[in-house]
Amino acid sequence: MNLDAQHPLASGLTADSRLIRAYQGTRPEATPVWFMRQAGRSLPEYRSLRVGTRMLDACLDPEMASEITLQPVLRHQVDAGILFSDIVIPLKLVGVDVEIVAGMGPVLGKAVRTARDVAELVSLDPAVLETTLDPIRKAVARTVAQLGGTPLIGFAGAPFTLAAYLVEGGPSKDHIHARTLMHADPAAWASLMDWTAEVTGRFLRAQVLAGASAAQLFDSWAGALSLADYSRFVAPASAAAIAHVRDLSYAETAPGADAPIRRNVPVVHFGVGTGELLHEMHAVGADVVGVDYRVPLDEANRRLGGNVPLQGNLDPALLAAPWPVLEAHVLDVLERGRTAPAHVLNLGHGVPPLTDPTVLTRLVAFVHEVTAGAHGETGAPGASATAPSEPASTPAAS
Repeated sequence: MNLDAQHPLASGLTADSRLIRAYQGTRPEATPVWFMRQAGRSLPEYRSLRVGTRMLDACLDPEMASEITLQPVLRHQVDAGILFSDIVIPLKLVGVDVEIVAGMGPVLGKAVRTARDVAELVSLDPAVLETTLDPIRKAVARTVAQLGGTPLIGFAGAPFTLAAYLVEGGPSKDHIHARTLMHADPAAWASLMDWTAEVTGRFLRAQVLAGASAAQLFDSWAGALSLADYSRFVAPASAAAIAHVRDLSYAETAPGADAPIRRNVPVVHFGVGTGELLHEMHAVGADVVGVDYRVPLDEANRRLGGNVPLQGNLDPALLAAPWPVLEAHVLDVLERGRTAPAHVLNLGHGVPPLTDPTVLTRLVAFVHEVTAGAHGETGAPGASATAPSEPASTPAAS
């Protein structure tokens, strides 16, 4: 399916940005940078805005979600925004009883532990998302209109991570109930995974159609699985979720080309503790693989065969280290990332809530400075957001 002509990729607004070129495997003139969980958490302007508003309510308020998405782009000058939302949003919008509990995370009103529970859950029709996702579409459109040439990344939780929350009833250290169900009742598990793939795939597709220039699938809990279990019980559902955006494409006219090049919307697949699963995670249909901080990027590149763009993988713990320690770590990650066809610098997980925002601002500027002109191929940098470069209350980077 062709993207609408006004979509930022189809119109050319974001197609030449650093991020999109890197996701396509071409090294731009400087390494692009963005951070997972960059929207909120560590920003005082985010905490001020969120006072009195519950997490999921904030996600479903288009104006608030857009403002929170833009805050770190304006403050840090990162190369992409990522929509402020939550992976359980599509569950809530399809009718699941779920809330985000402070200090805990997603908590379900009822755990899905039996075949009967699964049957009751999957009776909820994912088609309702065609209308209930309207607040998300509005938030994306509102944000894209203000980002200019800076791409917006849409994201969704992978089917296994959603299923793990549903079966456990909330966060878990080992996901024992989910892992038990997949073996004890494979038919019920397959039904559950088919349903979560449909729900989260629709969520991802809605964001891209509304204007997101890339899509990222998060599998936060896949690291609890063996390679055999991932391949048999999880990978098919992840492929089904990604299939919801794999058909979305646009035409790009390259300089000197005889005909337009047909390109797909880039898809990133990221997991936590998934070093042994990297090859399978790429094989489900991803263009880019996100790597957490446990596996060096040169080793991840070797495991993936040397032909996959990588994203990652600063250790979030080092954001609180003295600058010389963090700087050395950043340089090491950049050097290892040069072994891959292209590299987007990111954290090996999310921004810790107590991170000093000025460190992130300084880090982005440092990466852009030390990588500028260092790559063999060049591409046009992404344009800055159309709003002012920093809010008035933002302190300068130290």
